[in-house]
Amino acid sequence: MSALRAVLFDRDGTLVADVPYNGDPDRVRVLPGAAEAVALARTAKLATAVVSNQSGIGRGLLTAEDVARVDKRADELLGGLDAWLHCPHTPDAGCPCRKPRPGLVLAAAQRLGVPPAACLVVGDIAADVLAARAAGAHGVLVPNDATAPAEVRRFARHRAPDVLTAVRDALGTGAGRCPR
Repeated sequence: MSALRAVLFDRDGTLVADVPYNGDPDRVRVLPGAAEAVALARTAKLATAVVSNQSGIGRGLLTAEDVARVDKRADELLGGLDAWLHCPHTPDAGCPCRKPRPGLVLAAAQRLGVPPAACLVVGDIAADVLAARAAGAHGVLVPNDATAPAEVRRFARHRAPDVLTAVRDALGTGAGRCPR
């Protein structure tokens, strides 16, 4: 892996509790270790971003403004990230930005001014890890109760028990599986 220069996080189920199609900032709940993971990355002088599929926009269930309000609240609770990027399209739209396609990861890397190979993508489903790979970045799976068991098995060598461990391992300060 190139020297790590950025950590890109999935939002729902990785940094904050997954509330389907959430447009209400009052429902944002930071997951255990998430704020610490963001702080650790920032302390290590790594750029940080969120890359998140938000198909509720394309489905007409919430607006881009709703998502922005939720992101703003999450950003406040997490201590501030450098960029927030979304794919507003539905799964059947075929857009290049929707994970597992690489568009969001590539756009985040470009916005942060780092090569994709110097990025780590941390997420809770296979699409996050696959988007990282498709972009030439590195991915680590942080499974939760919603992660399919087959995905947990598939990425057994590229997973961490939580987001803080994923960042620690990427920095070489943890004792778990390194995503490199």
